[in-house]
This record gives sequence, C-alpha cells and structure tokens, in this order.
Amino acid sequence: MTLANFDVLSQKYADLITSVGVNVQKGQDIVIYADVEQVPLVHKIVDSAYARGANNVMIEWQDIHIQREFLKHASEDSLTNIPTWVSVRAEELMGKHTTRISLISADPDGLGSVDGERVSAYQQAYQRANQAVRKATMNNDVSWLVVAASGQAWAEKVFPELSGEAATDRLWEEIFKITRVGVENDVIADWMAHVNKLKEKAQWLNDLNFKELHYKSAVTDLTVGLAEDHLWEAADSIDKAGNMFVANMPTEEVFTAPDYRNIHGTVTSTKPLSYAGVLINDIKLTFENGHVVEAHASTGEAVLQQLIKTDEGASSLGEVSLVPDPSPISQSGIVFYNTLIDENASDHLALGAAYPFNLKGGTQMDVEARKAKGQNDSLVHVDFMMGSADMDIDGITYDGQVVPVFRNGDWA
Repeated sequence: MTLANFDVLSQKYADLITSVGVNVQKGQDIVIYADVEQVPLVHKIVDSAYARGANNVMIEWQDIHIQREFLKHASEDSLTNIPTWVSVRAEELMGKHTTRISLISADPDGLGSVDGERVSAYQQAYQRANQAVRKATMNNDVSWLVVAASGQAWAEKVFPELSGEAATDRLWEEIFKITRVGVENDVIADWMAHVNKLKEKAQWLNDLNFKELHYKSAVTDLTVGLAEDHLWEAADSIDKAGNMFVANMPTEEVFTAPDYRNIHGTVTSTKPLSYAGVLINDIKLTFENGHVVEAHASTGEAVLQQLIKTDEGASSLGEVSLVPDPSPISQSGIVFYNTLIDENASDHLALGAAYPFNLKGGTQMDVEARKAKGQNDSLVHVDFMMGSADMDIDGITYDGQVVPVFRNGDWA
C-alpha cells in the first residue's frame, strides 16, 4: 500500500468501526465477514475490538474465486441443499447476540459469468438457511455494521483508467473521505455531529406522519403508502441490550417502512445495482396494488426476475429512503457499483422485508401483526437507487394536504 498515511488512516478507520460502528461492549462476541484480500485491515479491527473488551472475535473469510467456481460446477442438489451446520451456526451466533461486521470489498460483477438462475437458486436457499441471522439483524437484536474496504477488482471497475495498487489506493482515498476519516480530525466527534443532523430530519418527518409519498422525476412517477404507525429512522440504532450503533458507514439517509398494500406507478433506477455478484442496470418496475407487475433491466434481468420471485414479499417494498442529491457521495460524481455507498448518493427503495424497528412497537410484534399495519415480510431485502437531481417528492397527509419534502433532489 503506497497511499500516504495509510497506516494512520486505516487505524482510525478500524477504531471508528469498533467504537461508533458497532460500539463494542465488554464481553461481547463479534463475527467479521471479510474478503481474503483484507487481512491487514481485519487485523486492525480485531486488535481494536479486543482493546475495547471484546470476548471472542471470529472471522468468516470469503473468496469470490472459490464462490464463483462452486456456483459454476456444483450439482443442482448442492446449490439448493445448504448444509445443516449453516443454520445451526446462524442460530448459535444470534443466540449469543453476536455483533456482526460485514466488510464489503469484492468485485461487484464477480459472479457475472455464472448462469443467473444458478446464482439465484443458491442465494434463495442460503437466505433460508441463514434466516436466524437475517431476522436478528432486521430486528436490531444485535449491533451490526456494513462498511467498505478497497479491493483491487472493485477499484479497477470504479476507476477503469487505473490498475493494481494505483486503483486500490484511489478507492481507499474515497472511502476515507466519505467516512470522514482524516489524518488530523476527531473522526468520532465528526460522526456524532453527522448522526445528530440526520436525526433532526427523521424527527421532522415523524412529526408530519405522512400517509403517502409521491415521487416524480423524468423517469419515475410512483406513489408509496407508508405503514400505519411508521417511524422514520436516521443513522443510529439501538440494539436489544440498549447500546447505540451505526449500521452503515457511510450513511446519508433517513428511512422508513412503506405500506406494501399501497404502491402504484413506475420507478426507474438511476445507478447500477450489484446483487449476488451480478450487475443489474436500468431497472424499471411497474407497481399495482403494492406489487411489481412488470420488471425489466438492460443487464442482469434474469437475476432481477428471480429476485422478485423469491417469495410473495419480494415483489413489494420494505423500505423507502431519502437521500439529498447534494450529499458528498453524489457530488463526487463517482458510481461505486456498491449498494452500501451508492444508496447514500441517492434516494432508494428496497424490495423485500421491512425493518420491524420502523414501526412503533414493531420489534415486539409478530409478523402477522406487522403485516396488518402494512409492513412487508420476505426472505430478502435489496436496495436499489432511484434518486436524481430532478426528483421531486411530496408528502401527503391523512387529511389530504400536500407538503413538499424534496425539490430538485434536495430537502424542500
């Protein structure tokens, strides 16, 4: 690594991840999901977590080459019959309230050469086997974090004019910039100020308690109902033990739960979606009575169609999220081909499950009680970006008033 001050910056990043990101508590167990390329950063995160009193820090190493070869060559039976130990491990980890850190760094199109139906078949089977982890995460039972690290194949896709270490360094520069990690600054104080600013926006929206949002741009005309007793959330969350954490770094969004029964119109994506290692471009969805009735994409359409067919909830929405176009990530003009970062440059929606905490008392309700309030349920939760500089959003109140929320892509 030739990036100036990389050791200092990566150490500050590791400390940010363990302090503000997952807010490691004494005696806590942690699992880190990371690509084999990320050993140096993982070592720093491990050291930082133990310094904060962690009990056991486990690593699940990932290698996209190995995954790609398995998906290409494994029998149909192996693709869809996930070993029992996956479910057992998921239940044991969540039974111990294990904190989760996901380091995203792999090639966003690394599985693009694999048949889309094979990718989807494995993805759906694995989601079912790993349900305990998904459920605990969606419910904020545990603290969790998704955060980026620069990987060479990903960096070369973002900066095609560069290669090797030059590309990796350039992506690291951007990651440090958008996560507020600098050589001189107090990164933790800067993050807490940012969190508080986003909380003010969420509070404003909660006070207004809209019935619906209407999105309008050159390529989108969509009305999305909001779940009864919905709550807008910002950057920070509270886990079951009462500890604050920040689930995404970077984050520029406020988000809530739509009413899956009340979604009408068309929406077009404005950035590529990397899902299951496949790039899906130019998504266009038409909704009637809350569900997708037509879906198209210029690339990755087979994977998109399979995603929507995962279960009944996968054809509806579980999240609406507002991100101003003037946000730092959007203004960088860089397409990162990575949902964690791109979703914080753009308004986005998520196909699939809603977060129970986006409903008053939702974490204490069963699925049927939440569905009665309009919250969607599914095995999947997949964000796609649809915001733009010409996006107008109106909030519609229960008594029919129309309140401007966004004008030309920014807070009204």
